[in-house]
Amino acid sequence: MICLGFVLVVLGLNRFRISDRLNIDRYTQGFLENHKGLTEDYWPLYAVAGGIGVFISWVWSLLLGSYANEMMKVSVHILTTYLAVVSVLCFWCRQFFWGGAFAVGALLQFLYVISVIDRLPFTMLVLRKALKLVWGLPKVIMVAHAFTVVMLLWMSLWSFGAAGVVASSMGDEGRWWLLVVLSVSLFWTGAVLCNTVHVIVSGMVFHVLFHCGQEESSSLPPSSLIDSLRYAVTTSFGSICYGSLFTAAIRTLRWEIRGFRSKICGNECLLCCVDFLFHLVETLVRFFNKYAYVQIAVYGKGFNKSARDAWELFQSTGVEALVAYDCSGAVLLMGTIFGGLITGSCIGIWAWIKYSDRVIMVASTAMLMGMVLVGLGMVVVESAVTSIYICFAEDPLLIQRWDADFFTEMSEVLHRRLQHRSSRSREVLTTA
Repeated sequence: MICLGFVLVVLGLNRFRISDRLNIDRYTQGFLENHKGLTEDYWPLYAVAGGIGVFISWVWSLLLGSYANEMMKVSVHILTTYLAVVSVLCFWCRQFFWGGAFAVGALLQFLYVISVIDRLPFTMLVLRKALKLVWGLPKVIMVAHAFTVVMLLWMSLWSFGAAGVVASSMGDEGRWWLLVVLSVSLFWTGAVLCNTVHVIVSGMVFHVLFHCGQEESSSLPPSSLIDSLRYAVTTSFGSICYGSLFTAAIRTLRWEIRGFRSKICGNECLLCCVDFLFHLVETLVRFFNKYAYVQIAVYGKGFNKSARDAWELFQSTGVEALVAYDCSGAVLLMGTIFGGLITGSCIGIWAWIKYSDRVIMVASTAMLMGMVLVGLGMVVVESAVTSIYICFAEDPLLIQRWDADFFTEMSEVLHRRLQHRSSRSREVLTTA
Protein backbone atom coordinates (compact mmCIF):
# COMPACT_ATOMS: atom_id res chain seq x y z
CA MET A 1 0.00 0.00 0.00
CA ILE A 2 2.89 2.36 0.76
CA CYS A 3 4.53 1.60 -2.60
CA LEU A 4 1.25 2.04 -4.45
CA GLY A 5 0.57 5.30 -2.61
CA PHE A 6 4.03 6.57 -3.63
CA VAL A 7 3.37 5.72 -7.28
CA LEU A 8 -0.01 7.48 -7.17
CA VAL A 9 1.55 10.62 -5.68
CA VAL A 10 4.26 10.64 -8.38
CA LEU A 11 1.72 10.17 -11.19
CA GLY A 12 -0.47 12.95 -9.85
CA LEU A 13 2.31 15.42 -9.04
CA ASN A 14 3.90 15.07 -12.47
CA ARG A 15 0.89 16.89 -13.99
CA PHE A 16 -0.23 18.98 -11.02
CA ARG A 17 -0.37 22.68 -12.05
CA ILE A 18 2.77 22.30 -14.17
CA SER A 19 3.02 19.93 -17.16
CA ASP A 20 5.75 17.32 -16.64
CA ARG A 21 6.77 18.71 -13.23
CA LEU A 22 9.00 15.68 -12.46
CA ASN A 23 10.47 15.42 -15.99
CA ILE A 24 9.04 11.94 -16.53
CA ASP A 25 8.14 12.72 -20.16
CA ARG A 26 11.81 12.80 -21.22
CA TYR A 27 11.91 9.03 -20.75
CA THR A 28 8.96 8.51 -23.07
CA GLN A 29 9.73 10.92 -25.90
CA GLY A 30 9.68 9.38 -29.34
CA PHE A 31 7.19 6.60 -28.72
CA LEU A 32 4.34 8.21 -26.77
CA GLU A 33 1.98 11.07 -27.60
CA ASN A 34 2.33 14.56 -26.22
CA HIS A 35 -0.68 15.68 -24.19
CA LYS A 36 -0.78 18.92 -22.24
CA GLY A 37 -3.51 18.07 -19.73
CA LEU A 38 -3.10 18.69 -16.01
CA THR A 39 -4.10 16.61 -12.97
CA GLU A 40 -6.47 19.31 -11.68
CA ASP A 41 -8.42 19.16 -14.94
CA TYR A 42 -9.73 15.66 -14.07
CA TRP A 43 -9.37 15.42 -10.30
CA PRO A 44 -12.63 17.37 -9.58
CA LEU A 45 -14.55 14.84 -11.71
CA TYR A 46 -13.32 12.02 -9.47
CA ALA A 47 -14.13 14.07 -6.35
CA VAL A 48 -17.72 14.43 -7.53
CA ALA A 49 -17.80 10.69 -8.35
CA GLY A 50 -16.85 9.92 -4.75
CA GLY A 51 -19.58 12.24 -3.47
CA ILE A 52 -22.21 10.69 -5.73
CA GLY A 53 -21.15 7.17 -4.70
CA VAL A 54 -21.44 7.96 -0.98
CA PHE A 55 -24.81 9.67 -1.50
CA ILE A 56 -26.21 6.69 -3.42
CA SER A 57 -24.82 4.25 -0.82
CA TRP A 58 -26.44 6.04 2.12
CA VAL A 59 -29.74 6.71 0.34
CA TRP A 60 -29.91 3.11 -0.88
CA SER A 61 -29.28 1.82 2.65
CA LEU A 62 -31.99 4.06 4.11
CA LEU A 63 -34.50 3.06 1.44
CA LEU A 64 -33.69 -0.63 1.96
CA GLY A 65 -34.49 -0.26 5.63
CA SER A 66 -37.80 1.52 4.95
CA TYR A 67 -38.99 -0.01 1.67
CA ALA A 68 -37.18 -3.35 1.49
CA ASN A 69 -39.48 -5.15 -0.95
CA GLU A 70 -39.77 -2.25 -3.39
CA MET A 71 -36.02 -1.52 -3.45
CA MET A 72 -35.11 -5.16 -4.02
CA LYS A 73 -37.54 -5.37 -6.93
CA VAL A 74 -36.03 -2.18 -8.36
CA SER A 75 -32.54 -3.71 -8.06
CA VAL A 76 -33.60 -6.77 -10.03
CA HIS A 77 -35.55 -5.13 -12.84
CA ILE A 78 -34.09 -1.67 -13.41
CA LEU A 79 -30.50 -2.83 -14.08
CA THR A 80 -31.43 -4.48 -17.39
CA THR A 81 -33.19 -1.34 -18.57
CA TYR A 82 -30.35 0.94 -17.53
CA LEU A 83 -27.71 -1.22 -19.22
CA ALA A 84 -29.75 -1.17 -22.43
CA VAL A 85 -30.11 2.64 -22.29
CA VAL A 86 -26.36 3.12 -21.70
CA SER A 87 -25.67 0.76 -24.62
CA VAL A 88 -27.84 2.88 -26.95
CA LEU A 89 -26.09 6.07 -25.79
CA CYS A 90 -22.67 4.50 -26.44
CA PHE A 91 -23.71 3.51 -29.97
CA TRP A 92 -25.07 7.03 -30.50
CA CYS A 93 -21.66 8.45 -29.47
CA ARG A 94 -19.99 5.94 -31.87
CA GLN A 95 -18.37 4.04 -29.00
CA PHE A 96 -19.18 0.71 -30.63
CA PHE A 97 -17.06 -1.49 -28.37
CA TRP A 98 -18.63 -0.13 -25.18
CA GLY A 99 -22.07 -0.12 -26.76
CA GLY A 100 -21.69 -3.80 -27.57
CA ALA A 101 -20.32 -4.56 -24.09
CA PHE A 102 -23.27 -2.91 -22.34
CA ALA A 103 -25.71 -4.60 -24.75
CA VAL A 104 -24.23 -8.00 -23.89
CA GLY A 105 -24.42 -7.09 -20.20
CA ALA A 106 -28.11 -6.18 -20.55
CA LEU A 107 -28.81 -9.47 -22.34
CA LEU A 108 -26.98 -11.55 -19.71
CA GLN A 109 -28.76 -9.70 -16.90
CA PHE A 110 -32.14 -10.30 -18.56
CA LEU A 111 -31.43 -14.01 -19.07
CA TYR A 112 -30.21 -14.39 -15.49
CA VAL A 113 -33.33 -12.75 -14.03
CA ILE A 114 -35.57 -14.96 -16.17
CA SER A 115 -33.66 -18.06 -15.05
CA VAL A 116 -34.04 -17.29 -11.31
CA ILE A 117 -37.45 -15.60 -11.28
CA ASP A 118 -38.98 -18.48 -9.27
CA ARG A 119 -36.35 -18.06 -6.54
CA LEU A 120 -36.98 -14.36 -5.90
CA PRO A 121 -39.82 -14.72 -3.31
CA PHE A 122 -37.58 -16.76 -0.99
CA THR A 123 -34.65 -14.42 -1.68
CA MET A 124 -36.77 -11.42 -0.71
CA LEU A 125 -37.79 -13.17 2.53
CA VAL A 126 -34.16 -13.83 3.49
CA LEU A 127 -33.14 -10.26 2.71
CA ARG A 128 -35.99 -8.84 4.78
CA LYS A 129 -34.93 -10.92 7.79
CA ALA A 130 -31.29 -9.91 7.28
CA LEU A 131 -32.34 -6.25 7.21
CA LYS A 132 -34.31 -6.80 10.42
CA LEU A 133 -31.11 -8.08 12.08
CA VAL A 134 -28.92 -5.29 10.74
CA TRP A 135 -31.26 -2.44 11.67
CA GLY A 136 -31.38 -3.86 15.19
CA LEU A 137 -27.62 -3.16 15.44
CA PRO A 138 -27.19 0.61 14.82
CA LYS A 139 -23.55 0.55 15.92
CA VAL A 140 -22.77 -1.86 13.10
CA ILE A 141 -24.27 0.60 10.61
CA MET A 142 -22.02 3.29 12.06
CA VAL A 143 -18.97 1.08 11.54
CA ALA A 144 -19.94 0.59 7.89
CA HIS A 145 -20.22 4.38 7.47
CA ALA A 146 -16.83 4.82 9.13
CA PHE A 147 -15.26 2.39 6.65
CA THR A 148 -16.91 4.35 3.84
CA VAL A 149 -15.06 7.44 5.06
CA VAL A 150 -11.79 5.45 5.13
CA MET A 151 -12.46 4.33 1.55
CA LEU A 152 -13.10 7.94 0.53
CA LEU A 153 -9.76 9.00 2.00
CA TRP A 154 -7.95 6.33 0.00
CA MET A 155 -9.94 7.27 -3.11
CA SER A 156 -8.80 10.87 -2.81
CA LEU A 157 -5.20 9.66 -3.20
CA TRP A 158 -6.13 7.05 -5.81
CA SER A 159 -8.04 9.57 -7.92
CA PHE A 160 -5.10 12.00 -7.71
CA GLY A 161 -2.90 9.39 -9.39
CA ALA A 162 -5.65 8.33 -11.82
CA ALA A 163 -6.20 11.96 -12.87
CA GLY A 164 -2.46 12.25 -13.46
CA VAL A 165 -2.57 9.17 -15.70
CA VAL A 166 -5.52 10.52 -17.72
CA ALA A 167 -3.67 13.83 -18.15
CA SER A 168 -0.29 12.22 -18.92
CA SER A 169 1.65 12.40 -22.18
CA MET A 170 1.23 8.68 -22.83
CA GLY A 171 -0.83 7.40 -25.72
CA ASP A 172 -4.24 5.85 -25.21
CA GLU A 173 -2.85 2.32 -24.96
CA GLY A 174 -0.36 3.24 -22.25
CA ARG A 175 -2.97 5.18 -20.30
CA TRP A 176 -5.47 2.32 -20.49
CA TRP A 177 -2.94 -0.20 -19.21
CA LEU A 178 -2.04 2.00 -16.25
CA LEU A 179 -5.72 2.65 -15.49
CA VAL A 180 -6.44 -1.10 -15.58
CA VAL A 181 -3.66 -1.72 -13.05
CA LEU A 182 -4.93 1.11 -10.83
CA SER A 183 -8.51 -0.16 -11.17
CA VAL A 184 -7.48 -3.65 -10.04
CA SER A 185 -5.73 -2.12 -7.03
CA LEU A 186 -8.85 -0.08 -6.18
CA PHE A 187 -11.09 -3.13 -6.58
CA TRP A 188 -8.89 -5.17 -4.25
CA THR A 189 -8.70 -2.37 -1.68
CA GLY A 190 -12.48 -2.00 -1.81
CA ALA A 191 -12.94 -5.77 -1.47
CA VAL A 192 -10.62 -5.83 1.55
CA LEU A 193 -12.59 -3.07 3.30
CA CYS A 194 -15.93 -4.70 2.39
CA ASN A 195 -14.79 -8.06 3.73
CA THR A 196 -13.42 -6.43 6.89
CA VAL A 197 -16.91 -5.02 7.48
CA HIS A 198 -18.22 -8.49 6.58
CA VAL A 199 -16.18 -10.09 9.37
CA ILE A 200 -17.22 -7.43 11.91
CA VAL A 201 -20.93 -7.69 11.09
CA SER A 202 -20.82 -11.50 10.89
CA GLY A 203 -19.29 -11.71 14.34
CA MET A 204 -21.93 -9.41 15.78
CA VAL A 205 -24.89 -11.11 14.07
CA PHE A 206 -23.65 -14.57 15.03
CA HIS A 207 -23.32 -13.33 18.60
CA VAL A 208 -26.92 -12.09 18.53
CA LEU A 209 -28.30 -15.33 17.11
CA PHE A 210 -26.16 -17.67 19.17
CA HIS A 211 -26.26 -16.03 22.59
CA CYS A 212 -29.38 -13.90 22.55
CA GLY A 213 -32.03 -14.45 19.94
CA GLN A 214 -34.11 -11.71 21.56
CA GLU A 215 -33.58 -7.95 21.50
CA GLU A 216 -30.42 -7.37 19.48
CA SER A 217 -28.87 -4.08 20.52
CA SER A 218 -29.85 -4.18 24.20
CA SER A 219 -28.49 -7.66 24.86
CA LEU A 220 -24.99 -7.23 23.43
CA PRO A 221 -22.01 -6.62 25.73
CA PRO A 222 -20.62 -3.08 25.24
CA SER A 223 -17.17 -4.38 24.24
CA SER A 224 -18.35 -6.88 21.60
CA LEU A 225 -18.23 -4.40 18.71
CA ILE A 226 -14.77 -3.13 19.67
CA ASP A 227 -13.52 -6.71 20.01
CA SER A 228 -14.89 -7.64 16.57
CA LEU A 229 -13.34 -4.54 15.01
CA ARG A 230 -9.94 -5.13 16.61
CA TYR A 231 -9.99 -8.80 15.62
CA ALA A 232 -10.90 -7.99 12.01
CA VAL A 233 -8.11 -5.44 11.47
CA THR A 234 -5.38 -7.40 13.30
CA THR A 235 -5.53 -11.18 13.71
CA SER A 236 -7.81 -11.89 10.74
CA PHE A 237 -6.61 -9.17 8.37
CA GLY A 238 -4.28 -11.45 6.42
CA SER A 239 -7.08 -13.93 5.75
CA ILE A 240 -9.37 -11.10 4.68
CA CYS A 241 -6.84 -9.70 2.19
CA TYR A 242 -6.14 -13.15 0.76
CA GLY A 243 -9.79 -14.06 0.34
CA SER A 244 -10.64 -10.68 -1.20
CA LEU A 245 -8.54 -11.51 -4.27
CA PHE A 246 -10.79 -14.33 -5.46
CA THR A 247 -14.19 -14.60 -3.79
CA ALA A 248 -16.07 -11.89 -5.73
CA ALA A 249 -15.09 -13.13 -9.20
CA ILE A 250 -15.73 -16.82 -8.41
CA ARG A 251 -19.08 -16.06 -6.76
CA THR A 252 -20.32 -14.00 -9.73
CA LEU A 253 -19.26 -16.71 -12.20
CA ARG A 254 -21.06 -19.34 -10.10
CA TRP A 255 -24.32 -17.35 -10.09
CA GLU A 256 -24.30 -17.00 -13.88
CA ILE A 257 -23.52 -20.68 -14.51
CA ARG A 258 -26.18 -21.86 -12.06
CA GLY A 259 -28.79 -19.64 -13.67
CA PHE A 260 -28.11 -20.87 -17.22
CA ARG A 261 -27.68 -24.49 -16.15
CA SER A 262 -31.23 -24.63 -14.81
CA LYS A 263 -32.70 -23.59 -18.19
CA ILE A 264 -30.84 -25.76 -20.75
CA CYS A 265 -31.85 -29.27 -19.76
CA GLY A 266 -33.03 -30.05 -23.31
CA ASN A 267 -29.65 -29.51 -25.00
CA GLU A 268 -27.39 -32.35 -23.86
CA CYS A 269 -24.23 -31.10 -25.60
CA LEU A 270 -24.51 -27.60 -24.16
CA LEU A 271 -25.52 -29.02 -20.78
CA CYS A 272 -22.38 -31.18 -20.78
CA CYS A 273 -20.17 -28.12 -21.39
CA VAL A 274 -21.95 -26.05 -18.75
CA ASP A 275 -21.75 -28.95 -16.28
CA PHE A 276 -17.98 -29.10 -16.77
CA LEU A 277 -17.68 -25.37 -15.97
CA PHE A 278 -20.12 -25.77 -13.10
CA HIS A 279 -18.11 -28.52 -11.40
CA LEU A 280 -14.89 -26.57 -11.96
CA VAL A 281 -16.36 -23.51 -10.28
CA GLU A 282 -17.86 -25.64 -7.49
CA THR A 283 -14.35 -26.92 -6.76
CA LEU A 284 -13.07 -23.36 -6.50
CA VAL A 285 -16.03 -22.39 -4.29
CA ARG A 286 -14.94 -25.06 -1.78
CA PHE A 287 -11.77 -23.01 -1.20
CA PHE A 288 -13.05 -19.46 -1.85
CA ASN A 289 -16.52 -18.53 -0.56
CA LYS A 290 -18.04 -15.67 1.40
CA TYR A 291 -19.19 -17.96 4.22
CA ALA A 292 -15.54 -18.30 5.25
CA TYR A 293 -15.72 -14.82 6.77
CA VAL A 294 -18.27 -15.97 9.35
CA GLN A 295 -15.95 -18.81 10.38
CA ILE A 296 -13.06 -16.33 10.51
CA ALA A 297 -15.10 -13.96 12.70
CA VAL A 298 -16.37 -16.63 15.09
CA TYR A 299 -13.57 -19.21 15.27
CA GLY A 300 -10.48 -17.31 14.11
CA LYS A 301 -9.48 -19.84 11.45
CA GLY A 302 -7.41 -19.16 8.33
CA PHE A 303 -9.28 -18.35 5.13
CA ASN A 304 -8.89 -21.65 3.25
CA LYS A 305 -9.74 -23.76 6.29
CA SER A 306 -12.74 -21.53 7.04
CA ALA A 307 -14.00 -21.85 3.46
CA ARG A 308 -13.62 -25.67 3.46
CA ASP A 309 -15.24 -26.05 6.88
CA ALA A 310 -18.18 -23.82 5.94
CA TRP A 311 -18.79 -25.69 2.68
CA GLU A 312 -18.46 -29.12 4.33
CA LEU A 313 -20.90 -27.98 7.02
CA PHE A 314 -23.42 -26.98 4.34
CA GLN A 315 -23.02 -30.24 2.43
CA SER A 316 -23.21 -32.46 5.50
CA THR A 317 -26.43 -30.80 6.69
CA GLY A 318 -28.02 -30.32 3.26
CA VAL A 319 -28.13 -26.54 3.73
CA GLU A 320 -26.01 -26.19 0.57
CA ALA A 321 -29.22 -26.83 -1.40
CA LEU A 322 -30.80 -23.83 0.33
CA VAL A 323 -27.72 -21.66 -0.22
CA ALA A 324 -27.69 -22.56 -3.92
CA TYR A 325 -31.39 -21.66 -4.22
CA ASP A 326 -30.95 -18.25 -2.58
CA CYS A 327 -30.08 -15.28 -4.84
CA SER A 328 -29.65 -12.59 -2.20
CA GLY A 329 -26.00 -11.97 -3.06
CA ALA A 330 -26.88 -11.51 -6.72
CA VAL A 331 -29.71 -9.08 -5.90
CA LEU A 332 -27.37 -6.98 -3.74
CA LEU A 333 -24.74 -7.08 -6.48
CA MET A 334 -27.33 -5.74 -8.95
CA GLY A 335 -27.90 -2.76 -6.65
CA THR A 336 -24.15 -2.22 -6.41
CA ILE A 337 -23.70 -2.28 -10.20
CA PHE A 338 -26.68 0.04 -10.65
CA GLY A 339 -25.15 2.54 -8.21
CA GLY A 340 -21.86 2.36 -10.09
CA LEU A 341 -23.61 2.91 -13.42
CA ILE A 342 -25.40 6.01 -12.13
CA THR A 343 -22.09 7.41 -10.85
CA GLY A 344 -20.30 6.64 -14.12
CA SER A 345 -23.14 8.12 -16.18
CA CYS A 346 -23.16 11.41 -14.26
CA ILE A 347 -19.40 11.83 -14.51
CA GLY A 348 -19.42 10.65 -18.13
CA ILE A 349 -21.87 13.41 -19.09
CA TRP A 350 -19.71 16.03 -17.36
CA ALA A 351 -16.55 14.67 -19.01
CA TRP A 352 -18.27 14.62 -22.42
CA ILE A 353 -19.05 18.32 -22.07
CA LYS A 354 -15.53 19.31 -20.96
CA TYR A 355 -13.12 16.65 -22.33
CA SER A 356 -14.88 14.64 -25.01
CA ASP A 357 -11.75 12.62 -25.87
CA ARG A 358 -11.45 11.28 -22.29
CA VAL A 359 -15.08 10.32 -21.63
CA ILE A 360 -14.68 6.53 -21.49
CA MET A 361 -11.51 6.65 -19.36
CA VAL A 362 -13.01 8.96 -16.76
CA ALA A 363 -16.51 7.44 -16.77
CA SER A 364 -15.34 3.81 -16.44
CA THR A 365 -13.03 4.56 -13.50
CA ALA A 366 -15.74 6.73 -11.86
CA MET A 367 -18.16 3.81 -12.26
CA LEU A 368 -15.73 1.56 -10.37
CA MET A 369 -15.49 4.13 -7.58
CA GLY A 370 -19.28 4.22 -7.32
CA MET A 371 -19.53 0.42 -7.21
CA VAL A 372 -16.97 0.16 -4.42
CA LEU A 373 -18.72 2.80 -2.29
CA VAL A 374 -22.21 1.37 -2.81
CA GLY A 375 -20.84 -2.12 -2.17
CA LEU A 376 -19.64 -1.00 1.27
CA GLY A 377 -23.25 -0.24 2.14
CA MET A 378 -24.60 -3.49 0.72
CA VAL A 379 -22.07 -5.76 2.46
CA VAL A 380 -23.73 -5.18 5.84
CA VAL A 381 -26.90 -6.91 4.64
CA GLU A 382 -24.95 -9.68 2.89
CA SER A 383 -23.01 -10.38 6.09
CA ALA A 384 -26.26 -10.88 7.98
CA VAL A 385 -27.46 -13.32 5.28
CA THR A 386 -24.29 -15.44 5.49
CA SER A 387 -24.49 -15.52 9.29
CA ILE A 388 -28.11 -16.69 9.14
CA TYR A 389 -27.16 -19.64 6.93
CA ILE A 390 -24.16 -20.61 9.07
CA CYS A 391 -26.34 -20.54 12.20
CA PHE A 392 -29.07 -22.53 10.48
CA ALA A 393 -26.52 -25.19 9.45
CA GLU A 394 -24.82 -25.39 12.85
CA ASP A 395 -27.99 -25.36 14.96
CA PRO A 396 -31.42 -24.70 13.35
CA LEU A 397 -32.88 -24.06 16.80
CA LEU A 398 -30.94 -20.78 16.91
CA ILE A 399 -33.05 -19.49 14.03
CA GLN A 400 -36.23 -20.97 15.53
CA ARG A 401 -35.61 -19.16 18.81
CA TRP A 402 -35.00 -15.88 16.96
CA ASP A 403 -37.92 -16.09 14.47
CA ALA A 404 -40.13 -19.21 14.49
CA ASP A 405 -42.05 -18.29 11.32
CA PHE A 406 -38.84 -17.71 9.39
CA PHE A 407 -37.45 -21.02 10.65
CA THR A 408 -40.57 -22.83 9.41
CA GLU A 409 -40.29 -21.18 5.98
CA MET A 410 -36.59 -22.07 5.66
CA SER A 411 -37.23 -25.65 6.70
CA GLU A 412 -40.03 -26.06 4.16
CA VAL A 413 -37.93 -24.61 1.31
CA LEU A 414 -34.99 -26.82 2.30
CA HIS A 415 -37.23 -29.89 2.27
CA ARG A 416 -38.55 -29.01 -1.20
CA ARG A 417 -35.06 -28.38 -2.57
CA LEU A 418 -33.75 -31.69 -1.25
CA GLN A 419 -36.72 -33.48 -2.79
CA HIS A 420 -36.09 -31.69 -6.08
CA ARG A 421 -32.43 -32.76 -6.08
CA SER A 422 -33.36 -36.33 -5.24
CA SER A 423 -35.86 -36.49 -8.12
CA ARG A 424 -33.34 -35.06 -10.56
CA SER A 425 -30.76 -37.64 -9.47
CA ARG A 426 -33.26 -40.42 -10.08
CA GLU A 427 -34.02 -39.03 -13.55
CA VAL A 428 -30.32 -38.97 -14.42
CA LEU A 429 -29.88 -42.58 -13.24
CA THR A 430 -32.97 -43.70 -15.17
CA THR A 431 -31.77 -41.96 -18.35
CA ALA A 432 -28.27 -43.47 -17.98
